[in-house]
Amino acid sequence: MKYEEFKALYDRLSTHDDVKALSEKTGLDEELLNVIYTQRTVRDATKRYHVVKRNAPRLLKEWKSGTSLLEIARKWEYPPILTALLIFQENGFSKKQFWKYVREPECITNPRTQKEIIEITEADTIYSPWGNEVQYKRGTWGEEKLQEWLNSHNITYRTEKDLRGKFAKTPDCLLDEPLKVNGWTINWIESKASFGDRTEFNRNIRGQLGQYVDLFGHGLVVYWFGHVDEVDCPPGIEIIDADLCKMRCQKASEDGFCPEEIVDEDRT
Repeated sequence: MKYEEFKALYDRLSTHDDVKALSEKTGLDEELLNVIYTQRTVRDATKRYHVVKRNAPRLLKEWKSGTSLLEIARKWEYPPILTALLIFQENGFSKKQFWKYVREPECITNPRTQKEIIEITEADTIYSPWGNEVQYKRGTWGEEKLQEWLNSHNITYRTEKDLRGKFAKTPDCLLDEPLKVNGWTINWIESKASFGDRTEFNRNIRGQLGQYVDLFGHGLVVYWFGHVDEVDCPPGIEIIDADLCKMRCQKASEDGFCPEEIVDEDRT
């Protein structure tokens, strides 16, 4: 996807309601738009955190005056769960106490507080327990999809679970033998159930990918929901989207593409 196309979508996804509306208008996959919306929301929340935190006494005063937690969150255009967390912390609650309320609202004795905690939990598609579960399942789906593809082509590998405790950082799949993919020789593959724009890719490099290169050499990242075309990959890292049918693979020890080269016929 061209960066300009991605940015146009990114800018139009300011609320979760925009996901479905934009999908219907453009015909784009709703899950793709939900992924982009999630990335935008997390970035905006991180960027504005200290601004909202500085105003926590004001937010607490509004809540004690009768304005609901959800109304305050919408007024400040900040995720409902994070807004409530700042308010509760300002009111003397610990994070542990707050998250117990979120996960077990039935234990809240105050009727207003219980009602409003339930409201923000239902409204927050990202930071609520159910929102976290959606993101976790999306990540698991991507890892399983990658493993299914490798297994279907008899490519052996070790998973993050297999390698736990052996290295400081481990990719999703460390290949038992180097593999040539589209002309690149790779030693590992990382699954990302996200959209690879420049910000996401650079964050991944700093957090994980750069260390994988140092530990294991050249590798490949699969962005299941696509990536912008204009991404500058540093030495040792290549990227590809979900169109695995375009991947041409062979063992790195073989010369030239052999008759058994891997070319998927079905789109995955």
